[in-house]
Amino acid sequence: MYDKVTQKDIERMEAEIEHRKLVVRKEALDAVKEARAQGDLSENFEYKAAKQFKNENEKRIRYLERMIKTAVVISEESRADEAGMNNKVVLWFEEDEEEEEYTIVTTVRANSLKRLISNESPLGKAILGHKAGDRVFVKTDGQPGYYVTIRSIENTEDDGSVGLRKY
Repeated sequence: MYDKVTQKDIERMEAEIEHRKLVVRKEALDAVKEARAQGDLSENFEYKAAKQFKNENEKRIRYLERMIKTAVVISEESRADEAGMNNKVVLWFEEDEEEEEYTIVTTVRANSLKRLISNESPLGKAILGHKAGDRVFVKTDGQPGYYVTIRSIENTEDDGSVGLRKY
């Protein structure tokens, strides 16, 4: 696997493992016991669904534990005026003449629907380390590429405070 993750990602995975072991596992076992008590297991849909839920929970626990064990922890530190991990970045897409906001995260947390882009994606790689006001070329596989201008970088600190740098 060897996914690159931050220490915060590790902490989130550990918290999920703990929740799944202490809360979800108990719920899954109770559901299996309750469904088993209903009688004939060969045609008992509730029993099959409860077993499937229990197995999926155990599979997720094993996956997260393996991910933590094999992960490479990367720093989320960046200079105050540069785009870095967990920064919200407002970008101006020249071709589309549109402004969009993204947060740079690790591949583990990337979610395009929530505008969380991976630091290993073409856009994430291109803007990392650049400052507000920089015009950056984004290389794409098999495509000509495009330019974006970094309009602002918002740095969210661990204590919840927010510092905004604007161009």
